[in-house]
Amino acid sequence: MKPIITAVELMSALASERPPTLLDIRYQLGGPPGRPVYEAGHLPGAVYVDLDAELAGTPGERGRHPLPDTGEFGAVMRRAGVRSDRPVVVYDGGQGWAAARTWWMLRWAGHQDVRVLDGGLAAWTARDGLLTAEIPSVKEGDFVPRPGALPLLDADGAAALARRGLLLDARAAERYRGEVEPIDPVAGHIPGAVSAPTAENVTGDGRFRPAAELTARFAELGATGEPGTEVGVYCGSGVSAAHQVLALAVAGVPAALYVGSWSEWTADPTRPVATGPQPG
Repeated sequence: MKPIITAVELMSALASERPPTLLDIRYQLGGPPGRPVYEAGHLPGAVYVDLDAELAGTPGERGRHPLPDTGEFGAVMRRAGVRSDRPVVVYDGGQGWAAARTWWMLRWAGHQDVRVLDGGLAAWTARDGLLTAEIPSVKEGDFVPRPGALPLLDADGAAALARRGLLLDARAAERYRGEVEPIDPVAGHIPGAVSAPTAENVTGDGRFRPAAELTARFAELGATGEPGTEVGVYCGSGVSAAHQVLALAVAGVPAALYVGSWSEWTADPTRPVATGPQPG
């Protein structure tokens, strides 16, 4: 099953006898909350979930978006109507990062059928998809997280993977090189990591590049999907990196996510930092 779904495919799925549960994860780093724009207009039946408040733990030494308590995450998903036996489709305002983080969390927690709306809300409205301001009343779901279905890295694991396999840095190239750092206290990258900006995985309208193009891109970086080749991804706080893991999945390459990412890495001043265009 593809991890992404087009707007046309979603329209068909919603009209079927077994429509998916819809989650609206609109989020903007440093921007206004997503709930007001959700309340102004969203896909019919979609339930809003707040990334900062409900899909991440308290910011601190584990990073800006650490994993929340597993039990609390399960309760949030059940309140949103998520069931173990029903497909889930997640979307956001178009960038895809927040939706991808939710996709990753549900898949990591054991849900078997989760997809991201390719291109997000903009792709839906471009196909004349309806929006509504009506807040749905949904039946509580039964989803119980069983973590471990997708690989997860901690700081030590990320450092080790950078030495023995391939660790991709999903941030903008200038942040990787250490030329700028608008958010975290230290500029640079994890030694051994390879620069692979998430923005290069999508087209101008925010949709993923064709699978063949993504496969070629990741192969050039060393991520071929061949047995024995380990791949991991990190970013600033584990959000855009989830989008990279999703892009890798579209290309058929399994990858681990370092959720704490650069915000956790730099919280410990003893961890090494590299700068410049090369991994070393």
